[in-house]
Order: sequence, then C-alpha cells, then structure tokens
Amino acid sequence: MSGVASLGLRSSGSYGSLQQSNGQSPSPSPPLGARKAGKMSLGGAGAGGRGGERLLFARICKLTSRRRRMLLLLLVAAAVVFCFLFSSLVSKDEDAPPGIETMLGFSDQVRSFVNPVWTSSGRPIIQRDSLSGNGLNTASQTEKQSDSSHEKLWGVSWSFPPSVVLEHHPCENFSFSPPPIDRKRTGPRPCPVCYVPVEQALALMPGAPSASPVLRSLNYLSDDNLISKESNSGSLFGGYPSLEERDKSYDIKDSMMVHCGFVRGKIPGVNTGFDIDRADLSEMWQCQGIVVASAIFGNYDIMQQPENISIFSKDTVCFFMFLDEETEAAIKNTTTIDNTKRIGLWRVVVVRNLPYSDARRNGKVPKLLLHRLFPNVRYSIWIDGKLKLVRDPYQLLERFLWRKNVSFAISRHYRRFDVFEEAEANKVGGKYDNASIDYQIEFYKREGLTHYSSAKLPITSDVPEGCVIIREHIPITNLFTCLWFNEVDRFTSRDQLSFSTVRDKIRTRVNWTADMFLDCERRDFVVQAYHRELWEQILRSPPPPLSPSVRQQPRKMLPDNTAKEPGKASASKRLPAKRTRDKKSGSKRAHRTKVTTGGKEFIQL
Repeated sequence: MSGVASLGLRSSGSYGSLQQSNGQSPSPSPPLGARKAGKMSLGGAGAGGRGGERLLFARICKLTSRRRRMLLLLLVAAAVVFCFLFSSLVSKDEDAPPGIETMLGFSDQVRSFVNPVWTSSGRPIIQRDSLSGNGLNTASQTEKQSDSSHEKLWGVSWSFPPSVVLEHHPCENFSFSPPPIDRKRTGPRPCPVCYVPVEQALALMPGAPSASPVLRSLNYLSDDNLISKESNSGSLFGGYPSLEERDKSYDIKDSMMVHCGFVRGKIPGVNTGFDIDRADLSEMWQCQGIVVASAIFGNYDIMQQPENISIFSKDTVCFFMFLDEETEAAIKNTTTIDNTKRIGLWRVVVVRNLPYSDARRNGKVPKLLLHRLFPNVRYSIWIDGKLKLVRDPYQLLERFLWRKNVSFAISRHYRRFDVFEEAEANKVGGKYDNASIDYQIEFYKREGLTHYSSAKLPITSDVPEGCVIIREHIPITNLFTCLWFNEVDRFTSRDQLSFSTVRDKIRTRVNWTADMFLDCERRDFVVQAYHRELWEQILRSPPPPLSPSVRQQPRKMLPDNTAKEPGKASASKRLPAKRTRDKKSGSKRAHRTKVTTGGKEFIQL
C-alpha cells in the first residue's frame, strides 16, 4: 500500500496543474509541494551538490507543461547522441594516418567489400570453397560471389562521409580544348582531361551492373574433337567456326552459345592452349571488382610500371601481366621475381603452350578474352605492353564509362577513320602480308563494308587505336569481344580492320555500340614507349653526323661571334637559310639596298 500511496503522491504532485484545470480543489497542492521541497532539501543536505540539482529540476517541472518537458527531454537526448557520434568520428580521424584513406575512412573491411578476397598486401586469400575437384570454382559459383560483392560495394560507396556526396559533378563545367601547341612536337600529343579524385570516383561507381540489351546469358562452346571443315576457318584454339556458325553468332537472343577461344576444354587455361598454372588461375579467379591487365610475348616490349596509383587502388585493384617463357627468361636476367610472382605492381603470369606462332596474335587472347580469364571481374582495363599507365584505374573508369553511362570504351585512331585507308597503311608499313589483308577487306566488302562518311554519325570513326580497352563485363560486351576475337582468329591479327564490322553487325540488331574517345585523351593517361628491338637499336647506333649547313646554322644565332670574325660572318650570310629569311622581309627593303656600280645593279644582303 505504501507503494501505491507514494505513486499517488507523485502523480498528484506532477500533474497538479492538470487537476486544477479539471476543477478540483487547489488546496492540497501547496502542502504537497512544500513537503516535496522539504524532502529535496533533506536530500541536498545528505548528498551535497546533488540536492540543488534536484531542486532545480523540480522547479523546472513545476513551471513547465507536460508538452514542453517532453520536448526538452527530446532535445537533451538528441544532443547526447550528436556528441557521441562526433566524438567517435574525431577519434577515428586522430588515429588514422593522413592522406586519401583518412578522408574516406578506408580500412581492410572496406577493401574487402571492393575486392572481397584481396588484402592490403596485394595477395589474395585462398578460400577453402574456392577450389573444387578440378582445382577451380564453377562459373555459376563465382558469378554469385561477384554479384554479392557488388551489392556490398554499393552499400559501402554510400556510407562514406558527407563530404564525398556530390551535388554537382566537378567536371560539368569543363570544356574540351585541343592539345597545346608545341613546335618541337608536331605529331599526336595529349590533351587536357578532367578527372575527379579517387574518393569521388568511387562514390560515383554504379551500384548495379549496366543493362545488357536482349542478351542475358552467354555461354561458350567447348569440344575436344575438332575438325576443320572449311579453309580459312580459324585455328584449333578458336574451334574452327564455320561461316554458318559465324552468321548465327550475330543473331542475338536472350541466351546464346558462341565460339570464344579455349574451345578444347571447359576451363580456360587448362589444357586448352594458352595454358596457365592452377595456382595462377586460382588467384585470377579470386580477383573481383577491377583488373588492369597487359601482356608481353616474344620479348617484344619492356615492362612498364604503373605510376600515380592511389594506395586504395593498390590494395583493391588487380594488376596482371602475362608473359611467355621467352620473355620470362629475359626478364630474369635483369630482374628478380619474388615468391609472390610480383614485379612492382604487376602480378606475373607465365603462359605455356601458346596457340599461335605469332606473338602479336597471342597477345589478342588476353586482350579480347579477359572475361574468360577473370570470370568474377566487373571492370577491366587493358593496356598494351609498350604502354605505361599514369592515371588511377578508378579515375579512368569514372571518366570513360560511368560519366558517359557506357559499358565499352576505346580510343579512335588519331589520323585514320576509314578501314580502307587503314588497310593500305598496314600494307605500306609491312604489318601483315598484303594478300591476307586484301582477302579480309574484299570479304568485308562483299558483306557491305563501305568507306566511312558523315552518314555514320554519331559514330565518329571506323578505326580504333586498340592499345587500350576500358570495359564492363556484361553479356553484350563479352559477346562483342568474343566475336571480335573470332575475326582476328579467322583473318589477320590486325584487329583494327575487323573492329567496325563486328560493332556494326551488333549495332544493327540491338541498341548498343562501343564508345570511341579521342586519341589525345588516351595519350593523357598512358605513356607510349619504344618496342624493345627499336629501343635497343637506338641505344646501339651513334647519333647521325650533322651536315655542314646544319653545323653553321647556330652561328647566325651568335651576333658576337660574327662581329669578331668578319670573314665567317660574311660566309654565314651566304647560307640559303639566311637568304630565305631576308626574302620574308618584303620588297621595299630590297629596293632600299640596291647599289649601282659601273652600270650594274647589286643587292647588298
């Protein structure tokens, strides 16, 4: 009963104002208030400063209404929560090292979302369920893992601090300008390109894969017993597709099965030609998110190390370099490959049992079939072995894919736009035997290939500069590169000649095309080096001797020497270059310097 009485007293004291408003007698309120005040004072005497706080709280409760007290409590609770969150953020920033990772609050957990099996050391985590009886995952298992990682990445990309949220794109006011004038460099050169910082590029990454028009499921043919039924039907590695099968591969449906290399086996790289060690394959299959890939075959190029790569990209992006045994042996003479099979950022993969005798044609396998070698990767950036990457991969993907909402990007040739002109240039340069080039072009002409004209707009070119490919791995882009590879396998290895034919055949059937950006933009994020043979030739050969006229040219730039040596000065005035420059001065000056001597006119130079 005492508990009930005390509850009644608290109720009467707390809601006395409400009782008065209901018409009850106000006389009991003052004694209750006085008794409560005395109780508080006793508590203050026993507890020191706490009594004053309780008295203040009681007076506030007495003077304010119930609604105001509730609002006050909500404000106090909100302030406490805000202070707690703010203190936790400040403590994280104080503990984190400076740099880009401080702004984003990146951690190993965030890195695992972007690439779940890639650690900060750059080594993948070998998971028990990643290996099956044949040594590798099935494609369905890896696709499910990839989809789940993409969903995690979407949640992470929007959980960054508010500073990463962009109301306006930083490059929306950027206007294109041609390459700056350089008298010493008259050939192709880079032009300004607007990139966003890595943290903003990551925040702008799409949360879901791009839509693949019509095609939803793409499968690949495999056959152990292959027989060539036609001449010029490709190679054993490509599966000898017939012309009828070639035509059917352009009949795009919801589900398709096409030739796409590696036909002699079910797992690319395992007894299919272009064979790769199982340990390397396992690491490649565990790469998820983004891969940057390159290749050097026949010791044709010098390995270039990427530059200006952020720490976050080093931890989450896979960098793979494919080599043949000849190139590996040459590299080991000058470079040490550690236990992790790494040279700088590149994870080296040695390929054996190459399908072609031509090193350049072997290079088309990883270039066009990366989706088969890396089935769990969402985006890939291919660069030729002679190129050095000097921009961060996330910046490239944002600039050339995400900003334009496209799934395939390649640069166009800096000079040629027409396939017929490209074919003639290949013949003049000795890139391939003329008969094979002519056969390929005549075949395409019978299929309807025409010269490039403005009627093809918005397509800006039929000839790519194929040393860089930036793409998203979705069924339609995978189909495009498969069919492009089949053309390279059937005809010449000059992929510039077959690009437009495959693109236009797909474009007439579905709403998709390959985006082509300017070559000067490409030259902004890759630096081109000489091929190994040409570079060694330059180093061996001495500089050519200067001609006499070239040796005398610097003297006209030194007026002091010409004044001290009149004889040499007069000789330098007789140089053709000097006369040419004087002729530009105009006819009036020539008339003023005429001198008549003995009835003859002389012009004093």
